[in-house]
Order: sequence, then C-alpha cells, then structure tokens
Amino acid sequence: MAETSRSKSWLNRTVLGVGLTSLFSDWSHETATAILPAFLAAIGAGPAWLGVIEGVADGLSSFTKLSAGYFTDRLKHRKPLALFGYLVTALSTGSFAFATHAYQVLIGRASAWLGRGVRSPAKKALLAADVEPGAYGRAFGLERLMDTIGAIAGPLTALWLLEKTGHNYQKVFLWTIVPGLMAVAAFWLFVRERPLAAKPKRSFLMGIRDLPVPFRRFLLGAGVFGMGDFSHSLLILYASRALAPEYGLARAASIAVGLYTLHNAFSAGSAYASGWLSDFVPQRKRVLAAGYAVAGVTALLLCTGTHSLRLLAAIFVLAGLFFGTEDALEDSVAAELVPKEQHGMAFGTLAAVNAVGDFVSSLLVGFLWSAVSVQAAFGTSAVLLFAGAFLILRPSR
Repeated sequence: MAETSRSKSWLNRTVLGVGLTSLFSDWSHETATAILPAFLAAIGAGPAWLGVIEGVADGLSSFTKLSAGYFTDRLKHRKPLALFGYLVTALSTGSFAFATHAYQVLIGRASAWLGRGVRSPAKKALLAADVEPGAYGRAFGLERLMDTIGAIAGPLTALWLLEKTGHNYQKVFLWTIVPGLMAVAAFWLFVRERPLAAKPKRSFLMGIRDLPVPFRRFLLGAGVFGMGDFSHSLLILYASRALAPEYGLARAASIAVGLYTLHNAFSAGSAYASGWLSDFVPQRKRVLAAGYAVAGVTALLLCTGTHSLRLLAAIFVLAGLFFGTEDALEDSVAAELVPKEQHGMAFGTLAAVNAVGDFVSSLLVGFLWSAVSVQAAFGTSAVLLFAGAFLILRPSR
C-alpha cells in the first residue's frame, strides 16, 4: 500500500518544476551553443578560441560544482542559491549579443558556466529532498528527459531564428534570455524546499571524508568508467569520416548531424525508462552497470571502423541509450547512498569526478585515435567502460 502511494505521488510540483527548469535552461544555452562557432568565425576568432572558451568554462563549472556542493549543505535554504545560478546563466548567455571580441565571449561563457556550477548541486539536492528514495530513478530520469528535450529544441530553434533574422547572431543570442528567464520562473514558482535539520559545521576536507564508504566506492567505478567515456562529439567526426567516401564531405556531415539527433532522441527516452526500471529492481546500480556495459559494446563496435550507414545508426542509438542511463542513474545512485543532509557534497563530488574523467577520456581517446589507430582508441575505451561496470557491481560493504 505504501508503495502504491509513493508511485502515485512521486510526480509532484518539485519534480515538475525542476524538469521544466532544466528544459528551458538547456533550450536557452543550447540555442547559443549551436551558433557559437559560426559567431566566433564572424568576429575573426578561430577554432583555438573556441577550444579555450569551452575548456575554461567547463573547468570553472566543474570546480564550482564541487565548492557549491560543500556550501549548499551548510545553508538553511538551498533554493535561493539555485535561483541565483539560473539567473546568472540566463543573463550571461544573453550577453553574447553585445560581444565584439572573443575575450568578451570567454567572459560571458565562463560566467554562464559558473552559474551552472553554482546551481547544480542545490537543484539536485532539492529534487532528492522532495521525493521518496523508491522513486529517485523516475524523478531524476524525468529531469534528464526534459533536459534532453531542451537540448534538442535548442539547435532547431537556432536554425529557425537564423533564417527568420537573416543570420543576425545578436538577435538569436538576445532571444536566449527568454527561455533562460522562464527557467528561473519555473524554479521559483514550482520547486518546494523541505526544511532539513541543523547541520554540524565541517571543513571542506572533512565534508569529503565524511561521505559514506559505499558512495566513495561508487565514485571509483564512475571515475574509471568516465576515463573511457569519450565525448559524443567524436561520434559525429567518426560518422562524417566513415561516410565521406560514399556520400561526399558535405552530405556525410549532414547525415552525421542527423544521426546525432537520433542519438539525442534515444538518450531522452532511455533517461526516463532506465530511471523507471531502476525503481523496481532489487539494486538500482545493476541498471546503471548494464548501461555502462552497453557503452563498452558501443566502443567495441566503433573498433570495426565500419562504413555502413545502418551499423553507424545502431552505434548512435546504443550511445544514446547508455548516455541517458548514465546521466539519470548516477545521480539516483548517489542520492540513495548518501544521507539527505550531505546530498550537496555528494552531487558536487560526483560532478568533479565526472569532469576529471571527461578530461582524461578526451585526451586519451583523441591521442590514441590520431597517433595509433581507431581500434587502439576505442579498444582502450571499451576496457575502461567494462571495468567501470564491474566496479559498480562490487558489493557496497
């Protein structure tokens, strides 16, 4: 009876509010991201500037998530911090409209991603605080589903706006403020804050050390997996090169983008489906480990160096499936392993571990692909991905 009550009540105003917030916020910054390379080229900045901008922004965001995770656990009210982060991201993204030099874009992007880092642990902690543990999978899965819908809508909106405005980048950037502020409004109006008991003051290092041992073991598995979890933008490059001999460079590039859209669609669906499934199996981490294993299979298929459009489509689908599963269930498992009063620190630490994994995997896979072979690159990736799945399944005690 208690289970029936939970299953009826998990989709509450906080879950809906966080989901809508993620949708609008991703819609905003993915619209800007879609046209950023072309805008930088228009103001005379090349690929090197794009690399610096994205690298600095991602690094700051990751560091901020770790710091904000510690800080949010010490606050009596987490909601104002998350609201501030969403507001900073919306306004900073819109500020690209006034940029005339690459360094100004760098400042805007870094500020936007700082806001993203500030809000992330607080948002996830608020979501977990208003949901029963037995529904974590569905709650975080729905949030990831709506986030991915926003990520799909962003580039499509950018293309439509460019056509309507005669490729006026400034007007497109200004438009991003609209969904950005809608994200702020959705969070403010819908998300509830559940009061928590007074928390003892801990130093930053003490906060990390006090995280439960099962969670730290989970971080090891997630970290090893992350070192093999290559950027999915590499899939676009892989498909473009594989299809170019038959379809030509321009057509191959268009097909690759279409395959990536397919990837995002399956990622959105698997985020909720895997989250739902994890709420009804004896151990949630088994579903996550299965997702990690699918990632390993995907890497092995990439080792074939295929030129088949059908096999490439299957690879993109599998990549979308494991990406959605990973995205939803890592947060769900973390929320389950850690007491609610330490959720901010847990989510911030997980984000930092994932950031280190992303950095290592990008260097490792990219270097091996360029210096050795595609088989060496994705074969190494597969070993790390399967190792992460094995470590996740180890007993927690």
